[in-house]
Amino acid sequence: MSNDMIMYMLIGVAVLFGILVIAYIVINKKLQSSEVVQIQKLRQGTQEKKYSSEVIYQKLYVFYRKIPFIKRYLLKVRRKLEIINIDDEYLTRKQAAAILSRTFLILIPLTIIIIVITHQNYLLMTILLVFELFMIDSFIDGSVDKIDNKLLREQIDFFSEIRHAYHETNMVEEAIYQVAQDDEHPEMSRQADKIYEVLISDDPETELERYYDVAPNSYLKEFAGVSYLTKEFGDRKVDGASLYLKNLNNITQEMQLEILKRDKLDYTFQSLSLISIVPMLALEPIKNWSMSQFSFTQSFYDGKNGMLVQILVLVITFICYILTRKLKDNGSTAQNTKNTENPWQEKLYRIPMFKKFFDLFIPKDGTKEYRKIRKDMKDSATKDKIQWIYINRVVLCVVTFVVSLVLIIQLHKITIDNVYTDPTVTFNIIGEMTEKDNKTAMELTESDNDYLYYYRGDTTIDEAKIQDDMKDCRINDTYENSSDDEIESAAERVYGKLQQVNSENLKWFELLIAMVLAIIAYMSPIWLLKFQAKMRQLEMEDEVMQFQTIILMLMRIERVNVEMILEWLERYANIFKEPISKCVNNYESGPWEALEELKDEVSFQQLIILVESLQAAVEKIPICDAFDELDTERDYYQAKRKESNERLISRKGMIGKAIGFAPMIVLFVGYLIIPLVFIGLTSMTSSFDSMTATAL
Repeated sequence: MSNDMIMYMLIGVAVLFGILVIAYIVINKKLQSSEVVQIQKLRQGTQEKKYSSEVIYQKLYVFYRKIPFIKRYLLKVRRKLEIINIDDEYLTRKQAAAILSRTFLILIPLTIIIIVITHQNYLLMTILLVFELFMIDSFIDGSVDKIDNKLLREQIDFFSEIRHAYHETNMVEEAIYQVAQDDEHPEMSRQADKIYEVLISDDPETELERYYDVAPNSYLKEFAGVSYLTKEFGDRKVDGASLYLKNLNNITQEMQLEILKRDKLDYTFQSLSLISIVPMLALEPIKNWSMSQFSFTQSFYDGKNGMLVQILVLVITFICYILTRKLKDNGSTAQNTKNTENPWQEKLYRIPMFKKFFDLFIPKDGTKEYRKIRKDMKDSATKDKIQWIYINRVVLCVVTFVVSLVLIIQLHKITIDNVYTDPTVTFNIIGEMTEKDNKTAMELTESDNDYLYYYRGDTTIDEAKIQDDMKDCRINDTYENSSDDEIESAAERVYGKLQQVNSENLKWFELLIAMVLAIIAYMSPIWLLKFQAKMRQLEMEDEVMQFQTIILMLMRIERVNVEMILEWLERYANIFKEPISKCVNNYESGPWEALEELKDEVSFQQLIILVESLQAAVEKIPICDAFDELDTERDYYQAKRKESNERLISRKGMIGKAIGFAPMIVLFVGYLIIPLVFIGLTSMTSSFDSMTATAL
């Protein structure tokens, strides 16, 4: 390469380097401009890393949507979260995927543990794995309840900020808008934005009714309603204070009581559901330990009786688990989404063939049975349709009858298999058998099996015939050199086994037992409704005290009348919703008569007192005078409300503990203690009898 060529190359590199330097300076100046800096600031914090939790949950949501079985639970969670996360699709997807992921993190290890523990008992393994499906609902409901409780706590801070903003603006909608801009509590900010849109809309009454249908809790309904009334009719001073702010204070106190109630219920029931499930996982370990320490219990655990106790423990555990969940239920977002679901019962009922079949069981409208079932549904506040309840009853009845027959047949098969496979021990052993003893016992079993195969099905065989065949070595030569006493003992043993094998078939009374169990299963949905109604009766006093708070907020607002108060009570009622709705519908035909009919339909004395005060406010005195004692005795009612909640939680806790520990008691008493004591005493008695006979 010439020197000129090298010089040209150096000049070119220098020029290229100069161009790059100039370009860097120009680009750097542009990056320092105000517009670019502003854009960078806006983008700062909005970009996510490729593998951040936000992105992972969004991808998991899309993945879960593609799996048919998981999709059902994903949509169920989504329906509940949509109520809380108004118009926020991103957050709804994230929370739904997070809840399902946490659920799987618990269930997958539990599934592995169940398979490891019960790998030798396929029936128990199948039942436990099926039971996990019910546990998924429990985990999901608990996770959604946590989000709902979080929103309730955010509302307290929100109302505190509303007070300060209202003092500054003296305008309801402006105060709500100002506080709604806070990003610290995004869930509550969305609700505030929605309420603000309702208040400034062209038709706030219609929009308010729509918001009532999607509000996540009754306290936001009360806040939205009071804010609308204050905006429409104006605020006023009561005892030198703003009526609107006093009403906010009343709602805040209600929320504080509700939060304390939920926290105490969660604390009381936090381990009861787990305690009611644990006995199922302990069945196989207890069985293995007992058989290893006391070999004489093997006949119990591997036989019919052991299987029956296992099934009993599983059934009691399932029932107690369901009752514990119903008992703890605080009625949060679950009841808001029930009607929007399209359950399998509805899909089944749409099929014409099944519809005709199920209609044979559903009572006709107007009959005594129809009125009775409707009353049970009202008392329990169930969201199910009467068709769904009867589909549950019929399906449970049929499934229970079929499963009972299958289990009975399986128990007979297990008993016969045990006769052919269990080691035949002629003496009692504490602990495990040695290898030599086990080999001798199995040889004796195989010898007995030869006789069983030969005689099975022949009902004319007796012990004398068996003895003769043993002496003549007709079937095998096991007893060729045995004494007469040994042959007699062996014949008695073989005859006992033969009688047991021949008797193990389906009997008429076992069919009757299956029918009785099917009837119990048919009645169980009704009994569950009655149980829910009983639990709701414990909360009647709490609901009436909520009515008192609502009346206290409304009674001093101008233009409020009795009909409007009844409409508010209907909106927030749960236990007494049906009679109050009927009263509202009949109000136009006669206020006094409608309220009198309401008094006749309810039996709770505190509600009757409220209705009588409403009757007085219809014709005789102003509303504020009719309910004057609610304001003057506010502190007393608050203290009484706290005491009522304490009593309610205490009673629920006592019932919950009795239900939650029932499976554990049945497990240890019925599956461990009784078999050890009863079989041990029987074996000891048999041993003493043998020793006495030998001595003589």
